[in-house]
Amino acid sequence: MSKLNLSVAVGNYDRMRPLVDGDVQIDGVDPVFMLHDPEEIFFRAFRHADFDITELSMSSYTVKTANNDCPYVGVPVFPSRAFRHTSIYIRTDRGIDSPEDLRGKRIGVPEYQLTANVWVRMFLEEDYGVKPNEMVWVRGGYEEAGRVEKITLNLADGVEVINAPEGETLSNMLANGDLDAVIGPRAPSCFSNGHPNVGYLFQDPMAEAKAWYQRTGLFPIMHLLGIRKTLVEQHPWLPFAVYKAFEQSKAAALTRLSDTSATKVTLPFVEDQLRAARQLMGEDFWSYGFDANRTTLERFLSQHHREGLSSRLVKPEELFHPASMESFKI
Repeated sequence: MSKLNLSVAVGNYDRMRPLVDGDVQIDGVDPVFMLHDPEEIFFRAFRHADFDITELSMSSYTVKTANNDCPYVGVPVFPSRAFRHTSIYIRTDRGIDSPEDLRGKRIGVPEYQLTANVWVRMFLEEDYGVKPNEMVWVRGGYEEAGRVEKITLNLADGVEVINAPEGETLSNMLANGDLDAVIGPRAPSCFSNGHPNVGYLFQDPMAEAKAWYQRTGLFPIMHLLGIRKTLVEQHPWLPFAVYKAFEQSKAAALTRLSDTSATKVTLPFVEDQLRAARQLMGEDFWSYGFDANRTTLERFLSQHHREGLSSRLVKPEELFHPASMESFKI
């Protein structure tokens, strides 16, 4: 029997390299890998369903799942996870000394419903009492004007989202003082280039994130993996085969990362960072699978629905194909 020739769109992460390089195989699949930035993958996946297997935005996927109109079914593989206390960039000359000072401010976002922004709004509200309807949200591209939401939104009452002026970018608006802050998964170039009046909201975002994890036990999920539904209907064995291969690829990447006889990444002290992550979060700190991530998924889905982004409260089980939610043991 010939293998399925399938397109696979993912980011170029270390946890994907064993698959991309052919060291790990997907049973029954001859993959064609397309390594792109998330913005391109998500736009093409949600606008045109371009790929057979693809990385997906957790937020956008939740919106589509709630509406029962998503062309993909999920697998509990999480290519991207990140603490988002590093995702709030402020004007340091606006008297913003704490999260509470964001009230009444103009906040730039590349898209309101981005997964990273949902997580940020969660801890702003839960930890500091700052609600989404207490700010004005300005939507636009980081570095290119004219970015739009990938999907149609129904926002909660009182939430004001406006578009950036034509031709303007979030980075330029923050640098020029037309915004008080920017929240999103990337650093605006004005921050990266060292603008004297642009900085982090939190003076030590890593310490804030660690303390938050110790309180909540949450390691935010940004992206999941999806498979085209029509393929799964034809090949019901595919979801588990995909899950198994991506789990094996991650395990191989972590084995390589642990071998510091010759460091595999261009970063000093990587062994100390790896040890610190395991001390804080346990051996399997970047877990795939349903059971290990149920609580994190429930918290995200609850926040998502409370913000009005999903038309109904989605249950974690609805996100994934049943065959990918359990595994065999030897």
